[in-house]
Order: sequence, then C-alpha cells, then structure tokens
Amino acid sequence: MQTEQKIRIILYEDNRDLREGMTFLLQATPTLELVGAFPDTGNLEMQVPGLRPDVILMDIDMPGRTGIEATPVVKALRPETQVLMLTVFEDEDKIFQAIRNGASGYLLKRTPPTEIIAAIHDVQRGGSPMTSSIARRVLQFFQQQPASNQPQKDYDLSPRELDILKSLVKGYSYKLIADEHFISIDTVRSHIRHIYEKLQVNSKTEAVLKALKEKIV
Repeated sequence: MQTEQKIRIILYEDNRDLREGMTFLLQATPTLELVGAFPDTGNLEMQVPGLRPDVILMDIDMPGRTGIEATPVVKALRPETQVLMLTVFEDEDKIFQAIRNGASGYLLKRTPPTEIIAAIHDVQRGGSPMTSSIARRVLQFFQQQPASNQPQKDYDLSPRELDILKSLVKGYSYKLIADEHFISIDTVRSHIRHIYEKLQVNSKTEAVLKALKEKIV
C-alpha cells in the first residue's frame, strides 16, 4: 500500500517563540513535512524554488517585505504553492489585499493548533480555510455592496469552466469537482488555471469572491 505523500510546509514568522512553537507542532504532525522556518522573506526567491513547498504559512507583519507583499512573489515563482496567511490582523484592508495577492486562506494566530493543521490539509485539497470571524467579515462585505446596474462583464468562460466555477463557489474540493464532472484532478487544475487567467485572479478565494461580487455564476 502506497504511503500518502507528506505536505511540504514553509513557515514565515518573525516572532521567535511563535515560530518555534509552530515548528514543534508541524514537525509533530505525521502528514506534514516542515522544510523551512524563517523570520522574514528576504531569501524567498531562493527558498521557494529550492524547497518546493506545497503550502506556506505566511505572517503579515515581518521586517522588510510584508507577507502580503511576498504572496504574489510566491505565486509567480511557484503557482501550485498555496499561501495560508497566519496573522493577528483582521481588518478588511489586509484581508482583501492578501486575497487579491493570491492567498488561498486566512487564519488568525489565536486559531487552535488542531484547526491550523486541518486548514493546511484543506488548502492543499483546494479549499479556502478562514477563521470564522474572518469569513463573517468577508460575507458582510459583499452583503453590504450595492447591486450594480452595470451589464455583466463577459469573461469568455466556457460552459465547463462556468460549471467548475459554480463548484468552487459551493466550496467543493478539487477531488469533489473531479468526481462530479467525471474528469481527472489534473484536468480540474487545468480548467481552474484557465478560469484564473480569464478572471485575472491569483487564487481560488479571489475567484470565488469575484464570481459572487459580479454575479458571474
């Protein structure tokens, strides 16, 4: 029986105590492999291609380049790497900046360790985990937006791409989308890459938010 491949993790966190605590937690989790833990993103351009992380846990407030500024660099270097923000900030500006820059999830540091581990697995499967208070802020933001009288923009999405975008909005994982549409996970990923390009977004979370805001689906 083939052993499931471990999820490769990089942690960027400038608080030494928290970095050491998270290092212990990640190393103690059998399904995860911590390949690097760093106090800043100064050497990110070498670390990400060299260490090939599946998921990055990214702090926001670090010396030099912030986590929000570093996120699009990660996505440019290695698009398949998922960035999960782990921060104390819960103001809307930082939440939406992180999402626009390519973050796939947003957790507060007070999140219990078991939920952080679950979120790592979720984001690797194609989910967009958020601390409940953050998810509520995101929903409230869109509920408060006035209805637009502008005609819906045509993003030239194919019928299959629209179906997959609908599944993303429903919160389906890549595997569930593949099963629902009788296609492989690699084909799902290919469709989602095309959706991102057409919508001009960098992450599943941003695609879902844009689809909801502009009533694309």
